[in-house]
Amino acid sequence: MSQAQSLRALLAQDRFLMAAGAYDVISARLVEDAGFPLVYYSGGVSAGALGYPDFGLRTLTEMVMQLEGVCRAVGTPVIADAEAGFGSVLNTARLVFDFERIGVAGLHLEDQDSPRRCGHLGGKVLVSAQEHATKIRVATDNRTNPDTVIIARVDAIAVHGIEDAMARADAYLDAGADMLFFEAFESVKQMERVCTRFAKRTLLLVNMVEGGKTPFLPVRDLEDLGFKVAIYPVSSVLAASFQMRKALRALRETGTTQSVWHEMLPFGEVFNGLLGWDQALAFIDQYAEKKKDDNSGRRRND
Repeated sequence: MSQAQSLRALLAQDRFLMAAGAYDVISARLVEDAGFPLVYYSGGVSAGALGYPDFGLRTLTEMVMQLEGVCRAVGTPVIADAEAGFGSVLNTARLVFDFERIGVAGLHLEDQDSPRRCGHLGGKVLVSAQEHATKIRVATDNRTNPDTVIIARVDAIAVHGIEDAMARADAYLDAGADMLFFEAFESVKQMERVCTRFAKRTLLLVNMVEGGKTPFLPVRDLEDLGFKVAIYPVSSVLAASFQMRKALRALRETGTTQSVWHEMLPFGEVFNGLLGWDQALAFIDQYAEKKKDDNSGRRRND
């Protein structure tokens, strides 16, 4: 079963799905180890690998290079941020091909124009609903795996209001989107309106950002409203940043990290448990023994 098939199977179940955000291989494996059914890979968080803010400065090639390791490292389906398609309809078709090639199970495309920005920032500019609906159609028509989940992200709430956002969502569903993602709700009332209108027609994804515009609701409330999937794109990087700063300050101020060892994963758990040192060493030893046996055999024959 492909990861896309696994994602489809999960979406067909009568359960709410949480997708914790990963920003590299280690965080992805921690998400999987924690028992989350899905891994989410955020374009905004991954921009940190390049040192750029989330304004669409990363290229598709850079995104694929960063994302490939995450998809390879986990058996859990990965939903990835595909930004605005990285260009024209040709770029969108290539994006879908490249994401499928590396094992992405689902991706979302947003209706922002360049320069795009984080959905929880002001000043967003949108393309027309027709233009984005065309990209959604391109993505669905050109996926090589029919199970790949295409998610339409709608950024119109902060720009034109909830009515325009819902009208755009209708157009994106008509274009073939498998799921809707309304970005940056401003109130629970808006969340209720969207769920009342769309929850029986399609699947709904909601973005939970600590400190973002959307009310940060517990899972039970999100499920009761009618959402199917919640993504938590920055939870891991915010937590990791806090702990790294704490450990680095301790090291700088005291000359040792021993005071925070109890708040750090053990060396072996990270480098062996998460990165597989023992498996790599066993593989090397296996072929070292074979090489030794081959050399011994040649000496006897000589």
